[in-house]
Amino acid sequence: MEQLKPIFELLKAGKVSQSNRDVKVYEKSLETYENVNLIMVRLGAEKYILAAGDGKLFDELSGEVVDSNCKAAPLTHENRLVLNAYFEYTVPRAFGTKVSTMGLGDRLGIASPGHIETIRKHHIKPILAQQSIRELTLINRTMPEMIDAACFAVFQEGYKDGFGADGDHIKEEKDIAYALELGISMLTLDCSDQIKKGIDHAPIEKIERAYNSLPKEKQTYYEQQYLDKTFEIGELVIIFDKETLMKNVLVYDEAISYIDHVYKTYISKLDREFDFEISIDETETITLPAEHFFVANELRERGVKAASLAPRFCGEFQKGIDYIGDMEQFEVELAEHALIAKHFGYKLSIHSGSDKFSVFPIIAKYTEGVLHIKTAGTNWLEAMRVIAETNPKLYRRMHAYATENIEEALQYYHITPDFSAIKPLDSVPDEALSEYMNDDNARQLIHVTYGVLLTAEDETGNYLFKDEFFQTLHHQEDAYRKALVKHIGRHITTLGF
Repeated sequence: MEQLKPIFELLKAGKVSQSNRDVKVYEKSLETYENVNLIMVRLGAEKYILAAGDGKLFDELSGEVVDSNCKAAPLTHENRLVLNAYFEYTVPRAFGTKVSTMGLGDRLGIASPGHIETIRKHHIKPILAQQSIRELTLINRTMPEMIDAACFAVFQEGYKDGFGADGDHIKEEKDIAYALELGISMLTLDCSDQIKKGIDHAPIEKIERAYNSLPKEKQTYYEQQYLDKTFEIGELVIIFDKETLMKNVLVYDEAISYIDHVYKTYISKLDREFDFEISIDETETITLPAEHFFVANELRERGVKAASLAPRFCGEFQKGIDYIGDMEQFEVELAEHALIAKHFGYKLSIHSGSDKFSVFPIIAKYTEGVLHIKTAGTNWLEAMRVIAETNPKLYRRMHAYATENIEEALQYYHITPDFSAIKPLDSVPDEALSEYMNDDNARQLIHVTYGVLLTAEDETGNYLFKDEFFQTLHHQEDAYRKALVKHIGRHITTLGF
């Protein structure tokens, strides 16, 4: 800690300077509360909040006392809660239905500074903390760690324009309750377990039998609400004939009931603003506009207020690559989905939205610049691009391991690459390794194996890649930031922000 003493001397006077090459000072983090001055620094691979002064804030931060009235506080969960108590801008917040938001999903806990720099000058707000239970489990990370990293990044960057924390694709009530207790500002409720599969292509006889087995009062309710009725939303006309209605009820009734239950049990009882997102996209069943309307209308009838809703669009939104599908059909249906979302007063949400550059202009046109979009995995790919450029030996080892263990990762993701088309590692020189991140097949190989790569261990229990991976990125902090600014920046500008 001896290297920190010159910085403390400046901090006591409320000044800041990069006075020691062994210590990186994050100048934008300089903050004052009553008689305490704070600033974030990095010493080696570790970051600290330096505190100089005296008072309650100084006393509540835990850390090593370096000199008289000087303390180096590590970036612990407890110290994050202290920051939250004194600096409101470090607390996740909701943005409602009129402000566009981008879920940035920092899987590594080090991408948010680059995300903040990218988004700072644009009319869209960042959801910096966003990981599903599946993703957290795959990399042995916790939800508190996810939120901590986002809050510390906001403090580091002096970003005071607001950010969110999303409990992403949560299914189970115990996880909902836990995430809310932690202070998330957004919940994406994944209803895929309640959406019935195989109905859309089933024979009409099977559909009729299943529908007729439902309680009579349920059939009567839905038929009174929808059967042979016409609903007009702008130029969109939706008619529910008997077959259409039966399919909608069979596919979505259980999901609608679950959404209603979650909203009334948890969301409606919150004493703070909150963004409740409904996900009906994690299924192979495409959400037709009539089905979107059916779900949305039922939720309104039951008093459920959503900030956003994610349908399952036609075509494929696979991880880490551009849209696959009929662009004309997508435009027609996206326009109708956007009309429905606007009619019911929530934002249309685009999931697996990273790198879907070909359809971004369509999305921007019909959502009129008000939407939510999730772009989680692409920051991991940009990290791997930096690894390829700066530590080619490590990249080669990770790429080879990903190739050998791809089947494990495919249990969790639907992708359709041609792995045989990926250039063999031994044919690619070091200076060209980053080109793998420009090839769709290689991108998907690396994209879905992040959990396998970051948790792989040798026979003695030591990580095969993780420690060297993060050490490299700490040394290449500026390069990683620039890569994110370039790549996420392309997302934002192509979407018209």
